[in-house]
Amino acid sequence: MHTCQPVALGVTVGTLRAPCMRVVSITAMCGWGNGLVDAFATRYVGYNVSFVGSVMSAIWGFVDGFIADTVIAWVYNGAANTTA
Repeated sequence: MHTCQPVALGVTVGTLRAPCMRVVSITAMCGWGNGLVDAFATRYVGYNVSFVGSVMSAIWGFVDGFIADTVIAWVYNGAANTTA
């Protein structure tokens, strides 16, 4: 039976999500994806179309990706252990 390593999955997804969130903020500086940035700004404090906002988006992307996928791995491991 295989199990997920929750912290490893969280770090991996957080590390991948951080630059993706930053790219969305940077492209919004060029006029693309402003609606998406507006939607993210309602969820993430400090997320806006600016250099500081792009840094905040990377931080939030890592934190959100880490927490979400750590929880997903814990749930997966719990479900896998109950069905074995």
